Amino acid sequence: MKKSNVEEVLQQGIHGPLETKPDERRKFLGTLRERIILALKKRQVAEATIYPQVENEMKKNPQANLLLNGNMDYAVLSKYVKLAAKHNIEHKIVTNKEHDTEVGLLLAMDDAIDKEDIYITKKEISQPEPPKSKGLFAKLFKR
Repeated sequence: MKKSNVEEVLQQGIHGPLETKPDERRKFLGTLRERIILALKKRQVAEATIYPQVENEMKKNPQANLLLNGNMDYAVLSKYVKLAAKHNIEHKIVTNKEHDTEVGLLLAMDDAIDKEDIYITKKEISQPEPPKSKGLFAKLFKR
């Protein structure tokens, strides 16, 4: 073993394995930007109602993981924890005491997907179900 390899092994033993892009991982709750489907800022997560886009993406990506900012109050996060449970999405509450990011919630994959726009800027209004049209027989035989 070369001296530099011994030094590397010792450093990793002391500080843990080397991480790629540590700044990016701190910002994105331990994951990399290239894996993110969508992101909400803390103020968005703190709103009273959920963002429909989060649920829509959970339905489209059942293998995704939900990452929540553990520096936020659990009462604020719980609606998304329940949503993840409803759709059988794994969730993790990530707390970094040394670095607090403005990111409140991420829906991410295990591998890179390189989505360009990850930040949700506007809440979609969930469309009410259109009234069911009555069939021909119901129209013909009104009561």
